[in-house]
Amino acid sequence: MPQNHLYILTGASRGMGLAMAQQLLRSGNTLICIARSANTDLATEAKASGVTIEQWQLDLSQGEQAAHKLQAWLAAQGPQAFASATLINNAGMIPRIAPLSGSDAADLATALRVGLEAPMQLTAAFLGATDAWTSVPRKVLNISSGLGRRAMASQAAYCAAKAGMDHFTRCVALDEAIKPHGAKVCSLAPGVIDTDMQVQLRGAAPDAFPDQQNFANLKTGGQLTSPTDAAARVLAWLDRADFGANPVADVRDA
Repeated sequence: MPQNHLYILTGASRGMGLAMAQQLLRSGNTLICIARSANTDLATEAKASGVTIEQWQLDLSQGEQAAHKLQAWLAAQGPQAFASATLINNAGMIPRIAPLSGSDAADLATALRVGLEAPMQLTAAFLGATDAWTSVPRKVLNISSGLGRRAMASQAAYCAAKAGMDHFTRCVALDEAIKPHGAKVCSLAPGVIDTDMQVQLRGAAPDAFPDQQNFANLKTGGQLTSPTDAAARVLAWLDRADFGANPVADVRDA
C-alpha cells in the first residue's frame, strides 16, 4: 500500500491557507496548492522537508480552468499513487464593503465565483475523478464562516457564498452517503482569525459597515486566533475519526 497522502489546498499563498500548507509539509504528504501567486518560502520549506509540492498559479474566479486541470491531474495519477486524498477549499474573498445597493456587479460576481462557484467546481472534479478509488479514503473540507450562518449588513456576497458552501456540502454529504465508498465531507467554520480579511473589515468606513467597531474590538480585545493556531485546529478537525458525521460544523463545537 502507498504511504503517500495527497492534499489539494486552495488559497495557500497567505493567511490560514499558508499556515495549513506549512503544517502539511510532513514526510509522506504530497501537496498541491492552488492560488493566484506562488509562495517562494513555501517552496523552500517543502524542499528542505523533502515533501513533493506543486503550486498551481490559477485565478479561482475562473474555477472551471482549475477544475479541469485538477480532474486531468488526478486521472493521470490513479488510485495506486495515494493512501488517502483530501481537498481543502480554503480560498475566499470579501468584495468592497458596502450595502448591496452600493455594490459593483463585477465585484459581486468575482466574490461569488471565488467563494462558491470554484469550490463547487473543484469538489465536483475531485469527487468525479476519484469516484472509482474505492481503496482510497477521500475527504473534502470546505472552509466556511460564521457569516454563512449569521447575516451581516454590507456583507451580502460573502455571507451568501459561505451559506451556499454550507448547503452544497450538506447536499454532497447525502450524495456520498449513498455510495459504498463515498467521500467524507464537511463545511467547517474556523473561528475568528487574524488575517488580511480582518484588516479589511476593521478598516472599512463605519457609515458603510455598521459592524466595523465590533471587528476593531476583536483585535484590541485580543480575541483573534493566529493563522498558525487556526490552521492547527482545522487540521486537527480533519483528522477526527468522526470527520463528516456533521457536514456543517464549527471548530468551537465539542
